[in-house]
Amino acid sequence: MNVNELDLSEIGSWPKPAKAIFIGFVCIVVAAIFYYVEISSNLDQLFAEQKKEEELKHTFEGKQRMAANLEAYRSQMLQLEATFSQFLKQLPTEDETAGLLDDINFVGTASGLDFRVIQWQAPQEKEFYIELPIDIEVIGDYHQLGTFVSDVAALPRIVTLHNFDIKAADNNKLIMKLQAKTYRYKEDGNAKKKKG
Repeated sequence: MNVNELDLSEIGSWPKPAKAIFIGFVCIVVAAIFYYVEISSNLDQLFAEQKKEEELKHTFEGKQRMAANLEAYRSQMLQLEATFSQFLKQLPTEDETAGLLDDINFVGTASGLDFRVIQWQAPQEKEFYIELPIDIEVIGDYHQLGTFVSDVAALPRIVTLHNFDIKAADNNKLIMKLQAKTYRYKEDGNAKKKKG
């Protein structure tokens, strides 16, 4: 069979192997055109959709984990709210701050200390609370100072002690300077947070 003798207008008279090769070639050309026109133009969209599917799977898995732990989170939230409420009850109200100064003075004198200074300093506003510092200077022996610090810590209101400075004085006494701080909850700070 000579390829030069084959005429396209007489395909029907070609030998079977030539017809098979020609039909195969035509099929390959048609398949290539179909791939180029139909499939390759949609491949980018297919890859984008596969990527989107993976992202959605990850999002779903994350939300599924959150949903599985939702009851535990709610329980923890209730515990935190109860603890927060308990701490708020330990913070003095505006009316109780003067009484707190009296309580500290009473605890000190009951411990046998002599007060040189006990006075409020300027309040320090923070985001959710107001810090109320009290400068204190007392004279007493070692055990009296220890009893005083312990009794202040045992007060029903939250009082923290800072900036201790202890120096020797006359007659085996010690002078202790410190700053006590109590805190008052800012109602408007919480309201701003809930609005935002």
